[in-house]
Amino acid sequence: MLEAIRWDSDLIHRYDVAGPRYTSYPTAVQFDTRAGAFELLHALRESRKALRPLSLYVHIPFCANICYYCACNKVITKDRGRAQVYLQRLEHEIRMLACHLAPSQVVEQLHLGGGTPTFLSHDELRRLMARLRAHFTLLEDDSGDYGIEIDPREADWASMGLLRELGFNRVSLGVQDLDPTVQRAINRMQSLEETRAIVEAARTLQFRSVNIDLIYGLPRQTPQGFSRTVDEIIELQPDRLSVFNYAHLPERFMPQRRIDASDLPDAHTKLLMLERTVEQLTDAGYRYIGMDHFALPDDELAIAQEELTLHRNFQGYTTHGHCDLIGLGVSAISQVGDLYSQNSSDLNDYQRLLDSDQPATRRGLICSEDDRIRRAVIQQLICHFTLNFSELEKAFAISFRDYFADAWPQLLCMADDGLIALSDSAIEVRPAGRLLVRSVCMVFDAYLTRQNRQQFSRAI
Repeated sequence: MLEAIRWDSDLIHRYDVAGPRYTSYPTAVQFDTRAGAFELLHALRESRKALRPLSLYVHIPFCANICYYCACNKVITKDRGRAQVYLQRLEHEIRMLACHLAPSQVVEQLHLGGGTPTFLSHDELRRLMARLRAHFTLLEDDSGDYGIEIDPREADWASMGLLRELGFNRVSLGVQDLDPTVQRAINRMQSLEETRAIVEAARTLQFRSVNIDLIYGLPRQTPQGFSRTVDEIIELQPDRLSVFNYAHLPERFMPQRRIDASDLPDAHTKLLMLERTVEQLTDAGYRYIGMDHFALPDDELAIAQEELTLHRNFQGYTTHGHCDLIGLGVSAISQVGDLYSQNSSDLNDYQRLLDSDQPATRRGLICSEDDRIRRAVIQQLICHFTLNFSELEKAFAISFRDYFADAWPQLLCMADDGLIALSDSAIEVRPAGRLLVRSVCMVFDAYLTRQNRQQFSRAI
């Protein structure tokens, strides 16, 4: 079992720099128009030949209300009728891509994200799931990982019953903070009672897993107030928690311009919030999985990490890294073999492409051999906090020391600082370095420069 993470303020101040979250390598910043619809269809046919299992991601972009902190691809509207038009195009995309895959390619994982998937009416959710079942092979014995993101303000017991009936067995709830002062500052009023009702419904209806999202660094937050929120969430006993660092980038995300920067906690206060949160969750029995994620010891993510089978992709940490990921909907990203492919992020453009009987792909990337090597390194470090050189050398017929000669001085420096343990055969991220694991991963990122780091959030 991995040792518990250890807080080291000096190490954090030294290595808390901006950088990617590495849900992919290369990251989406590197995608361009050289990889488009033709490459996606070719990759799907190769997936069919290999009969690889599938993971589906379906993006529902609509939200009834705007949350000022949000950086997701979304459409704010009170007009529920807009979902009908979108679903028509989404169904066309489902048919268009599924015909290139084999019925024997089972969908092991399914996730509906947004936006707010529960923006859809009950009939629309039934219709969407019926179309997915008609064109893909979904598991009917509840053995798949089928999850959906839920806004507790948009759901009730009837909604939860419907989702369970449709085959969903995992839910992820957005909470962020339970302090009304913070909620007013981010335009998201949501009571503890609303959240508790959905968690209780999930337990009663035998959903396998409940995840709750929190964010620290929001306007008007204080260490004391956020600590109360964490305590109240711990009482609900979610299986997983995601505790994200709010990245204030108003030049990129228009809703964030409504946040008064003077209301944001400073860097020192944010560190106090995170330090206390780590203590609270550790004391409550949660394990740090990595990159803001915590899970109970009997959760599948914690078990996979112990067994060195954990993976990371655009859906975050996953036990289904062996699956080809098919992204459906506006802005959705696919990962099929060595291809990354992203749909248009503009809703009108997405719908226009499908109306023209074209895949909605706008950009992507085909991994080179160097990309594959570096991706394998980053995957091992960010998922398991360790890297065995001999396994990598055997898989890619390289000498680790020779291939990464330029990185070795940085690794030696990190070892001297206590971030990692470095030997001739392995790298191990020390307990004090695990909160900063992406700083270690950045050493192996061939695309990253000091200049383009600024478009990413800080590690903590």
